[in-house]
Amino acid sequence: MIYRDMNTADYDAAYELWENTEGMGLSSADAREEITLYLERNSGISQVCVREDGTLAGTALCGHDGRRGYMYHVAVSGDCRGLGVGRALVARCLDRLREQGIVKCHLMVIAGNEQGQGFWAGLGWQRRDGILLYSQDV
Repeated sequence: MIYRDMNTADYDAAYELWENTEGMGLSSADAREEITLYLERNSGISQVCVREDGTLAGTALCGHDGRRGYMYHVAVSGDCRGLGVGRALVARCLDRLREQGIVKCHLMVIAGNEQGQGFWAGLGWQRRDGILLYSQDV
């Protein structure tokens, strides 16, 4: 497996992985243009895992606002689960955040995504109660 920074050339394969990942929520914010801007604003933080044959095995979108880090779309293809790919992607993203002086990272998991909740709990992430998420299209 090869781990490296995510770039815009990874978009098509990444989007296909996200579409085929149970519990993954996609929206217009995941369009090519939006992801390209996100990667440019957060250069060198998001990560991918690529098999030796060049196919994408996993992704982790990650960035920060100067104060807190945020992780999105951590996804691993079904045939690569249980091999530590997700753990490695998360660790690489957190290393990049630390290098930029970010000391805390947040992420969101869809309420019904039991597998995702189990993954994050298994990595030691703490579930926060009492916080509600509000969104509005601008």
